[in-house]
Amino acid sequence: MKIIDLFSGVGGLSQGFEWVGFEPVVAIDFWEDAIKTYNHNRKDKVGISMDITKFNDEMLSQIIKDHKIDGIIGGPPCQGFSTARLSNATDKKDKENESRNRLYLEFFRTVKIVKPKFFLIENVRGLVSANKGAFVKDIFERFGEIGYNVSYKILNASDYGVPQNRQRVFFVGLLEGNFEFPEKFNNKISTEEAINDLINSTEDKTQKYSTPSKNEYQKLMRNGKKTIKNHEVTIHNEQTKNVISMVPDGGNIKSLPPEYWNIRRYNKAFQRMNSKLPSNTIDTGHRNYFHYEENRIPTARESARIQSFPDSFEFIGTKGSQYKQVGNAVPPLLAKVLAEKIKSYLK
Repeated sequence: MKIIDLFSGVGGLSQGFEWVGFEPVVAIDFWEDAIKTYNHNRKDKVGISMDITKFNDEMLSQIIKDHKIDGIIGGPPCQGFSTARLSNATDKKDKENESRNRLYLEFFRTVKIVKPKFFLIENVRGLVSANKGAFVKDIFERFGEIGYNVSYKILNASDYGVPQNRQRVFFVGLLEGNFEFPEKFNNKISTEEAINDLINSTEDKTQKYSTPSKNEYQKLMRNGKKTIKNHEVTIHNEQTKNVISMVPDGGNIKSLPPEYWNIRRYNKAFQRMNSKLPSNTIDTGHRNYFHYEENRIPTARESARIQSFPDSFEFIGTKGSQYKQVGNAVPPLLAKVLAEKIKSYLK
C-alpha cells in the first residue's frame, strides 16, 4: 500500500504508517533540514524539499502514472483559515492568512487529483473551535463534494502509548466506510519510564547506554540498538541552574518564593517534568521545560523518546534545528495506531 506524505517534516506520520506496511513513495516539505533527516533515516530517499504547488504542478502526474496511491497523509498549516471559500486578501495579515490557506487548499488539490482510498490530516486542536468551526465545516464540505466520508477527533497521544500529553486534531476521510477512531489504551507511560535509562551525557556525539532497558517502552525504543545519538546536554549558566534546582519534580516557578517570579514572567516558566506522569507537550523551544531530576532542559534524544521516535532515528542539523524537528513531528506510535485502524478499512 502506497502513500504520499505532504508537509512531512522528518516523517513522524510516515514512520507510523511504515511500521504497519505502508510505503511512502514521496514526502514533501519546504524545510530542507527536515527532509535531510527524513532521508537520512530511510533506505528509499523519497523526501523532497519543495513547495507543494510546484509539486502538484510538476511532479504529481508522473507519480500517479508510476504508482497506485492508496492514501495521502500530512499536516497542512491551517492557522490562517478564515471563511469557507477564501476571500480576497486586502492587507498584510490577510495575505499571510491567504498564504497559509493556500497550503491547505493545495493538500485538497492533491487529494482531488489522486483520489486515494483515504486521507489523513493532523493539526492543532484549536482548529476545531477557530472561527466558530469554519475549518471543520469546510473540510467536511470540500472533501465531501469529491466523495469522502470524513471523521475527526481530538486525540491525546498519552492515550495511545506515547509518554506525552499532546492533543491534536485528526481528520480521516474514506471513500468507503465511516472511520471510527481507535479505543484508548488502558495504561499510560510516565516521563521517568520513558527516559530514565538515558544518562546525563557529555558533549559526545555518540554514547553507549549505561544500563539495560528498564521496561517495555525502553526496550521498544532501543530495538536492540547499542548506542545513542542526539543526546548532547545543554550547559546552562549558574544562575539558571540554581533556580532550576529549587523547582520540585512537577513544579514550576510559582513553586519558588515570589522574588524569583520576575525571572520569567509567565506561570509555565521553569517548569519541571513530572516524573510520574506523561510529559507536557514537547514543543520546538524547550527553553522553559526541564528534566524531572537534572537541572537542565531535556536533550534532543530525550525529547525524541517522549515523542516516541526510536533511538535508531537520528536527527540531522544543529542542536536548535534538532529540537524544532522533534517538536514539529507527529508521534510515530500514535501514527502507527491510526495507520493500523485505517488499514482495517482498506480492501
